[in-house]
Amino acid sequence: MLVLELFTLLNHLIKLREKLNLMEDKIKIGVSSCLLGEEVRWNGGHKKDRYVQGVLDNYFDYVPTCPEVDVGMGTPRETVALYGVLEEHKMISKKSQTDWTEKMNTYMKGRISTLGGNDLCGYIFKSKSPSCGIGRVPIYSKFGSNKVRHGPGMFASAFMKTLPLIPVEDEGRLHDPVIRENFIVRVFCFNRLQTLLKERFTMGALVSFHTKHKFLILSHSKKQYDAMGKLVATGKSLNRDELKSRYSSLFMEALAYKSTQKKNTDVLLHMIGFFKKIISRGEKKDILKTIQDYRKGLLPLVVPVTLIYHQVKKHNIEYLLDQVYLNPHPKELMLRNHV
Repeated sequence: MLVLELFTLLNHLIKLREKLNLMEDKIKIGVSSCLLGEEVRWNGGHKKDRYVQGVLDNYFDYVPTCPEVDVGMGTPRETVALYGVLEEHKMISKKSQTDWTEKMNTYMKGRISTLGGNDLCGYIFKSKSPSCGIGRVPIYSKFGSNKVRHGPGMFASAFMKTLPLIPVEDEGRLHDPVIRENFIVRVFCFNRLQTLLKERFTMGALVSFHTKHKFLILSHSKKQYDAMGKLVATGKSLNRDELKSRYSSLFMEALAYKSTQKKNTDVLLHMIGFFKKIISRGEKKDILKTIQDYRKGLLPLVVPVTLIYHQVKKHNIEYLLDQVYLNPHPKELMLRNHV
């Protein structure tokens, strides 16, 4: 009986330790408060998103923000809209015509500065919100006019201009499998990049980081891949801060390009070249057939990647074992099952 109790206690402690380790490893990202179920919407409700709060929260540590509540609009509240030109617009209440522009501008400077120093690696905004939408937000030419253009919300726009390298998306676009996979790849990559920049940064560390991400970068942009290769090759001649800045910009710009079936096919075929002479003719034929089926849209990306990873592990191809492309994010998210 005592042995059983000890075993049960040990099992509980192991699970608790795993949970604590997972919490420590979570990546910090910003999020619109209403997406977490907080009742901060204009009507006193929320817009809890089951993928944001139910799947991604297992990997991300959220830093919530609701600009409209934070500037004192209250909940529930009168709805607001944006008026003016895209670059210089005002936020005004639709009925009372209360102008919130000055308060919002003052708030944004302080809040975005705080978020910038909070080690954020991404941000999920509420779609179509006049404060938090990253696009498709109506911006009227003037109060009472039906003439409308579309652009980002006031807070989201300022955030993206101030912190341009941080990956952003809205919860609506995350329902698209390609956009979802691209965003989460960028979040995990930005987290690794920050670790590189904040730890002892050396040319050796940069070369190692770049080498591990080569195939991932290539699957997004050949142009950026070539530019980054040249930058790393000449890195010793540059000022350290300049090198950090230029590499960071090129890295995140490269990943902003979406992977395609053609790009991934090219990368997969390139990888086969590392072990094509040590596998059987039948194995090679099966892998090539799987890649072509993926290229035609008959199979998801996870199938050829899994076959290649099996061969890489089986034959201990060290260069490929280190490639982030083969494991860019937790497999439990099943992101490559749908692209």
